[in-house]
Amino acid sequence: MHSSSPKTGIALSFACLAILGIMPVIANSRPAGSSALGFAFFLSLWQLIFSLPLFLYELFSGKKGIFRGFFRRKDLVRVIIVNFATGMMFGLATWCYILAMERAGVISASIAIQAYPLFALVMEILLLQRWKTVLEIVFTLILVVALYYLGTGGTWRLQGISIWFVAALAVPFLWSIAHVLIRQELMHTPITPSQVTFFRVALSTLFLGGIFLMEGPSELGPLFHPEILWPAMVMGLFYYTELLLWFHAMKHIDVSLASAITTPWPAVTMVLAAIFLNERINFYQVVTFFVVGGSVYILLLLDARKNSQ
Repeated sequence: MHSSSPKTGIALSFACLAILGIMPVIANSRPAGSSALGFAFFLSLWQLIFSLPLFLYELFSGKKGIFRGFFRRKDLVRVIIVNFATGMMFGLATWCYILAMERAGVISASIAIQAYPLFALVMEILLLQRWKTVLEIVFTLILVVALYYLGTGGTWRLQGISIWFVAALAVPFLWSIAHVLIRQELMHTPITPSQVTFFRVALSTLFLGGIFLMEGPSELGPLFHPEILWPAMVMGLFYYTELLLWFHAMKHIDVSLASAITTPWPAVTMVLAAIFLNERINFYQVVTFFVVGGSVYILLLLDARKNSQ
């Protein structure tokens, strides 16, 4: 068990908001045409490198976490399964993230990923049996319609939806499953956020590295070019920092509240993309952002009110 501090969780969530808004711009700052899979692998490798010092510090400073009586714990098998499963989910989500930002565009992909709270609520229903009200169903449908409008590029025509927009939606879908599983692990085992982060990025790196090798790493040499290496390193640092802050926030507040705080991050991305990537902001993207953001906030407020009763 641990003591919760809502103020700490809220502050950490706001820090995640800023980092989430910056990351898409970093991802698309690499040279056009470079391997998305290779970039996902290298940024995961950098995450692993950045996560190692804190992991070792906790281990040797007496804060054993999951290693405290590890082999005597009844939930050993559960911890192993959760870490392997979520590691692969995060690895696949990272690959989809990079592909979506590149092919669907930073702004549209960012708004699509904003649907994370929608998937989180669905996963809470399926995995935790937290049922929803009629109002929650109504605003969920509004959110779905808004995402369809975004996916069609504001045309409402089904043929306008690209596979890359679907890849963007796969990111929050995978995140939502993994985060629900990880929060249960954080709440019911002695594992620390830094240990969760380390195991998650280690397994993600192995997963992506395996796929990269099977695909034939023909672009391995070019990936070491400074124009790719530096963005991968910076992206890895930001991604690791956001993960660590997020897992710490989940020890203090519910996933739904943390998600509500981070919901406006595509607005940060819009401004930065227009300034640094010269990406055009379309009217349908602005409309979708406000509809999606408003729907998500209402859904999360309804969920929080229901849980407080």
